[in-house]
Amino acid sequence: MPSALETLVKILKLEREQGYKNNAVIGGLGEYSALWADQARTQARRPEHLMLIDELVDLMIRYESVSEKGGRGDSIEYMLARITGRIPPPEPYRSRHYDAPFPSRSEPRPERAPANAAPAASQAQRDRRKQRAAQPSADAGQSERDARKKKKSREADRASQKVKPSDDGGRMTPDDDFSRMDMEFRGGRGSAPVSDIPAPVKLARPPRKPRTSINPEEAADVLRGLHASVETIKDVGPKRAEQLKRLNIFTINDLLFFLPRRYDDYTQLKYISKLTANEQATVIGTVRHTEVRIGQSGRRDFYIRIDDGSAQIGVMFFGQWYLQNKIRLGQQIVVYGKTSTYRGRVHMANPEWEPLDVDDLKRVGIVPVYPLTEGLNGRELRRLIKRTVDYWAERLPDYVPEATLERTDLADLGWTIRNLHFPESWDHLHHARRRFVFDQLLLLQLAILGNRRTWQSLPTDALHIDDDTLVELLRALFPYELTNAQRRAIEDIRRDISQTVPMNRLLQGDVGSGKTAVAIAALAIAFINGKQAALMAPTGILAEQHYRSISRTLAALPVEHKPVVALLTSALSSGEREAVRSGLAEGSIDIVIGTHALIQEGVDFRDLALAIIDEQHRFGVEQRGTLRGKGKNPHLLVMTATPIPRTLALTIYADLDLSIIDEMPPGREPVRTRVIQPHHREKAYGLIEDQIKAGHQAFIVYPLVEASDTIEAESAVEAFERLKGVFYHHRVGLLHGRMKPAEKDAVMAAFRDHDFDILVTTSVAEVGVDIPNATVILIEGANRFGLAQLHQFRGRVGRGGHPSICLLVNDAGDDIPDRLRALEATHDGFKLAEIDWQLRGSGDLIGTRQSGQPVLRLLEAVSPELVEMAQREAQTIFYEDPLLEREDHALLNQRVALLRDERSDLS
Repeated sequence: MPSALETLVKILKLEREQGYKNNAVIGGLGEYSALWADQARTQARRPEHLMLIDELVDLMIRYESVSEKGGRGDSIEYMLARITGRIPPPEPYRSRHYDAPFPSRSEPRPERAPANAAPAASQAQRDRRKQRAAQPSADAGQSERDARKKKKSREADRASQKVKPSDDGGRMTPDDDFSRMDMEFRGGRGSAPVSDIPAPVKLARPPRKPRTSINPEEAADVLRGLHASVETIKDVGPKRAEQLKRLNIFTINDLLFFLPRRYDDYTQLKYISKLTANEQATVIGTVRHTEVRIGQSGRRDFYIRIDDGSAQIGVMFFGQWYLQNKIRLGQQIVVYGKTSTYRGRVHMANPEWEPLDVDDLKRVGIVPVYPLTEGLNGRELRRLIKRTVDYWAERLPDYVPEATLERTDLADLGWTIRNLHFPESWDHLHHARRRFVFDQLLLLQLAILGNRRTWQSLPTDALHIDDDTLVELLRALFPYELTNAQRRAIEDIRRDISQTVPMNRLLQGDVGSGKTAVAIAALAIAFINGKQAALMAPTGILAEQHYRSISRTLAALPVEHKPVVALLTSALSSGEREAVRSGLAEGSIDIVIGTHALIQEGVDFRDLALAIIDEQHRFGVEQRGTLRGKGKNPHLLVMTATPIPRTLALTIYADLDLSIIDEMPPGREPVRTRVIQPHHREKAYGLIEDQIKAGHQAFIVYPLVEASDTIEAESAVEAFERLKGVFYHHRVGLLHGRMKPAEKDAVMAAFRDHDFDILVTTSVAEVGVDIPNATVILIEGANRFGLAQLHQFRGRVGRGGHPSICLLVNDAGDDIPDRLRALEATHDGFKLAEIDWQLRGSGDLIGTRQSGQPVLRLLEAVSPELVEMAQREAQTIFYEDPLLEREDHALLNQRVALLRDERSDLS
């Protein structure tokens, strides 16, 4: 006879064919569940099988109360998927413990009522149900005929899946059936069952509908509708609108582009028993244990254990003791985070979490997970976005020209929005993300290219120098041989500034590659042409450092009247600042080195022709524009010591021409780099002690300024107090970003002058600090920093010609992150930038471009191929129609204008 599961599959398929009327068996699925459960339990071999039976019985009992429109269909598909093993167990039925010895096949099995079942029926009721179930329904005969017709097809399917027919006419025996299920529960390799759920469709190219023409008035109406308040959406009243505002959702357009922060695929979940360290994972399970623990410095942490039937995992929420009122014993929850090891066991720390929504389990697909706010849960927000997307996806006018989409094989905008929120498969989501990221890159490129065109339409003064004079100048300024990369950069600058079109160039060079020498050459050319020049640095200590080196170098110019170089920072007295301002206004000061003080009101130049900005990522476009405004549209050179992959730099800085110094001056010894574990910290302290006794200095860097409630790591302030005791024979200083600028400059000046032997600091010491006597840098929690940032830290030592070392303390457990391995292996900042892009995406490389505003969303999806594609298409569009005046560019023009409105740094 067929197994219980095979019988139920037939009934469920019949119910689907009959339109979910609940009449596949007499009395409906709820009545039939008791009879089916008796048969199924006699065939079960393991506790997991009983869990599945209980789950299916519960669903059959509730089936009658489910809506016929959609709800019942989802329920049937979910049950079929659970039987075939396509969906792993959600474990909502583990609340009953199956700890007693499992009875043998010959022993009577105790009755197990489903968790949500109605009170137990009397024996008379049970007999009546069995009698009714034994009678065929009106459609039972047809069902049997259909079953016979499909028998051969089913057997062929089984054969193709290598399921060996048994002796009972080709059916699997109950033991075979549950053995197959057992393999599914264990995640092993067994005979794959025939699934009723089609495999996800692979899209070589996303579908694209023929574009219908839309006149400007219709487009304007649609755009007005998109920018209407969310309160115009059905069921969104003032209270809901206020909640959405806290998520920065004000309009319908905001809601459409409010993207999920992640997606949960309940068909692809991993069991806890299969988890390994250092992987992003979603876990669904039941809370088995909760407690509040007292952590470091009296901090109260909340600890739970989650059980999914295969194993348990510990989850720690540092400092979040209040979750004890939200996460309860026996509650089913979803947690998402990165796994790590603690005392040899896999666990999670501070994951995202939310209560399990059983409706999501029934979707049998990819579920979007959005950022939330108090009073708005995930289910409510998903329903609201689903209604909005369903209405607007097909009404959105596509602003990207059809020819562009054809060349790039990208999807329509409406299709993209639909699949960004509710993807049909991961392949659909991949194509949707490609289109979304491409749009951002394209619009950004067009906006920046437009700005460049506007700015360069205003002429400036050309600065000339002949070949012989340049050679003589460089020989006098630099008693050493410049590298070929430095000479190429100087030639790029010379060519640019000899034009009346203003230079707008980015100079990229690794730590110690000699960017300052290139800048000095540019300043000298401006001086020889009788013009003023300015260099702006982000900190007073860096400005003072440049002032000393530039003044000393320019004093060697082979001219009778040496240039007058001044320093302008907030640390000067009011009288000193006024004297510098007067000198700049009347022209007696030729070159000024300063901080933000240069762009303040009251600072005017007589004839500014060249502006240089160091560590340009610390300044926004608005600040660069203000400095340009101090002269007659002067030439602009911006410099950075943070290497960015060339492809990415050409996108984020499309308004800048690019020069790269990709070689180091001869004789510079690389800084030795080693990754160490926390238990080797004392040896590191011993190395620091030896270097201090030899007359050198050391940096000790921490990821936090002060103790955090959510991150288990020592802070700089805590460590400072402890290290003063460890190095009690030496002078220890403290520097962090919460100090006032004047305080930070004073500490750095004291460290430079060797008033401190050790500087305890944070990321504030990342760039621009020149301490030639420093030979050791110890970076605590190095795994918490990005690769580019670690490379910058390493550049703080080895600047004085002494052998130096960088020690990276890895507190992520026994596994050493790939980026720390990469830092050990190479000292080339540009190679490291490429590795960083491959390992972590472009987010850590781009960050924010200016004004603290995000450049791009879905940064992790930015790839070199997409960047190059967007560059090519933007340049094609721009050179064909720079003002975007053509009819097929009208909507694109509106989107570029909207981008400028959204981001003031592009205006």
